[in-house]
Amino acid sequence: MNKRHVRAIAVAAVAVVALTGARGSHGGSCGGSSSSSSSSGSNHSDNDGGSTSGGSVPGGSGSADKAIRDVTIDECKYDQATKNLVARITVKNDGSMDYDYSVSMKFKGAAGGSVTPRTAFKAGIAVASGASQSVEVTTPYIGTGDGSEYTECEVSRVSRF
Repeated sequence: MNKRHVRAIAVAAVAVVALTGARGSHGGSCGGSSSSSSSSGSNHSDNDGGSTSGGSVPGGSGSADKAIRDVTIDECKYDQATKNLVARITVKNDGSMDYDYSVSMKFKGAAGGSVTPRTAFKAGIAVASGASQSVEVTTPYIGTGDGSEYTECEVSRVSRF
């Protein structure tokens, strides 16, 4: 094969990659974790890994990005009465179908600190089309102090079905 043909094949390969994009790259995810979505008839699922602390997540155009954008963190705290780390969130469904949401939250300390992150999970959050639902997502506090070492919570994963 002469140089001209090799060069034409290389240019064509670069053009294909540029047009189709890199597979496995997910826009809108803060941590670069994986996202997936699938649909089958009226059963629809959007999953998204990513994170946010306070407010809702902007950006992203794929259906997987929509699930995490439906969640807003209202408050993160330590509940002394129950000895739980608590995240109060609001899930707003602007879609045309009713969904059940599952949300994972991560409680973290200051950057560079020695706090062991804790994860909380809440499934079965039913939100009708055009409505919103406020819920608490909790995990037991395993420390011996007053919980003040946990300074941040973030949405780590959201699924809707």
